[in-house]
Amino acid sequence: MPNTALQNPEIRARAEKIRLLLLDVDGVLTDGRLYFDNQGVEQKAFNTLDGHGIKMLRKAGIEVGIITGRRSELVQKRAADLGITLLIQGREDKFTAMQELLEDFPCELEHIAFMGDDWPDLTVMTRVGLALSVANAHWQVKALAHWTTERQGGEGAVRDACDLLLLSQDRYQQVLADYVDL
Repeated sequence: MPNTALQNPEIRARAEKIRLLLLDVDGVLTDGRLYFDNQGVEQKAFNTLDGHGIKMLRKAGIEVGIITGRRSELVQKRAADLGITLLIQGREDKFTAMQELLEDFPCELEHIAFMGDDWPDLTVMTRVGLALSVANAHWQVKALAHWTTERQGGEGAVRDACDLLLLSQDRYQQVLADYVDL
């Protein structure tokens, strides 16, 4: 739950500055397992809480992007469904991929959050303003993250990160007002 993170002045100060949230896919937006049918066609399950959190962030003016080591038409479709245009797939060198992505969306590193779960994500996580990990991330990734969600990847962890950013930037109530008469 983001409320515990909000009580940490360092995490809150870092989260207040974020203008771009970058996400890994496998293990963050999904549960990390790779599913293939008998024909070798890949399948992925995405959490609707994460998707709505991403939509709320974008509505509040915080951009969202995806950098993933695998290449998948499913990820392309999910990104399009969520309005995510900042997408780089099939890249193990995520820091270089992020630099390329920033050509389309210039942003200082201190204004970027990255959410990952395994070692390839560390090249970005250790350089940006807010490093986030999921509960089932590799222990070394969690040790280097500024904040680790209580939820596992694919089970609403991204939504927790979205809520953290919205709450830290005092935009949560503004977005919630679209759904509830406050």
